[in-house]
Amino acid sequence: MDSKTVLVTRPAGQASDSLCRRLRQAGFTVYSEPMLEIQALPELAPAARQMIQDLDHYQHVIFVSANAARIGLELIADRWPQRPVGVNWYAVGEATAAVLAGFGIRALTPGGNMTSEGLLALAPLADAADQRALIVKGEGGRDTLRAGLARRGAAVDELACYRRLCPTLPQGELAASLARWNIDAVVFSSGEAIVNFVELLRPAETTTLGSLCLVVPSERVARMARELGFSQVVTSANASDTAVLQALTDC
Repeated sequence: MDSKTVLVTRPAGQASDSLCRRLRQAGFTVYSEPMLEIQALPELAPAARQMIQDLDHYQHVIFVSANAARIGLELIADRWPQRPVGVNWYAVGEATAAVLAGFGIRALTPGGNMTSEGLLALAPLADAADQRALIVKGEGGRDTLRAGLARRGAAVDELACYRRLCPTLPQGELAASLARWNIDAVVFSSGEAIVNFVELLRPAETTTLGSLCLVVPSERVARMARELGFSQVVTSANASDTAVLQALTDC
């Protein structure tokens, strides 16, 4: 395998360090520049606080990212030093499950399909009629999971505990870094991160986008990347470090 220089754009708290470490061990030159800034909400709305208060009323609690697990569980632990019984806990992927494990929670995961669709395929969620589900997440994002559970007859609440922001960089800094580091490939974890990446480049600087190989976690995000002007896009099997490493061999 030819040596490549890779830029990892995962936000802090989303297994960025572990991926960088794996890539360096595999012989890549690696740089990190988060394209999403994760900010815990300074104060929850009364309705959100009530969701935490009523945690024992839910049959299913689902965390859609490692940041949701980290921030959400800190909020839950403040109210529930001993967690209620009878709750099924879910994590969208292994990194999210690892955060839950750190709090002593063994979560169900969808295996290789680390998406909302993968979560919906889990057996305990297949028949959720007349049950309550709590989705712990950031502000905004996809509606697939909530809508899918609602169609099955579940009463679904969403606990937004953080927001995703575009990082603040001086004008021209991102383009200068890409050139200085001689980046060959860029790893993205979401379409929103790709949008931020393009927005941080001046129009004249986007002419180099075609030379970059992007690794993205799904076909949906791959379509977004192509619409934004990227021509070399490789879709990994999922968002795990192992899948990203494998995808980079196709760049």
